[in-house]
Amino acid sequence: MNVKINDNVLVIAGKDKGKQGKILATSPKANTVVVEGVRIQKKHEKARKANETSKIVSEPGPIDASNVMVVCPTCGKATRVKHAVVDGKKVRVCGARKADGTVCGAVLDKAYAGKAKAAPAAAEQAPKKRVRKRAAKAAAETTETENK
Repeated sequence: MNVKINDNVLVIAGKDKGKQGKILATSPKANTVVVEGVRIQKKHEKARKANETSKIVSEPGPIDASNVMVVCPTCGKATRVKHAVVDGKKVRVCGARKADGTVCGAVLDKAYAGKAKAAPAAAEQAPKKRVRKRAAKAAAETTETENK
């Protein structure tokens, strides 16, 4: 399954074809996803306490994961998911083609989206020198005693 919770997806098959929504839940064993605003089902809820009332509730139902495509946050197109390695981690990448024939290549995983862009900037700067807390504390104490 190439979709995760909180992904923005486009429904490509079924009665709700063409609708977009956010994934609320996934079920990898059944290969289904629950998308907000898609396959709305009405359920009857019975009052469980004396001060409650019975009601009819509308909830989104599960649809097959093969009937949705991830929408790329940068190019806005529904795309097949590719995989690439960023900072030693395998991440999901947009595979949509642009008008000039090149691949979009934007990172779909929100946790790594910022890191992919920040990696070149970090390479330009010199790495900071690591200092142990004990060594820094001892050095601070010696400078204080010398100043007195």
